[in-house]
Amino acid sequence: PWCGPCRMVAPVLEQLGQEYGNSLKIGKVNIDENPGLASQYGVMSIPTMIVFKDGRKVEQFVGAMSKPALSRKLERWVG
Repeated sequence: PWCGPCRMVAPVLEQLGQEYGNSLKIGKVNIDENPGLASQYGVMSIPTMIVFKDGRKVEQFVGAMSKPALSRKLERWVG
């Protein structure tokens, strides 16, 4: 993707996905290729991370984050 912050956060998401194992599933969507999803979930800027629990959106945050910051945000939903 052309988005610099998206490229920065991608390896962090991959690491967290490996560390959390089956407790967390990471999915990536290119909003240029899927504008309908971006509209459906109110994505106005990227990167946007959306947390789903039991099939429903429970949290959304925007911007590249460090691994510790992202981990803190995800901890309440994992496990």
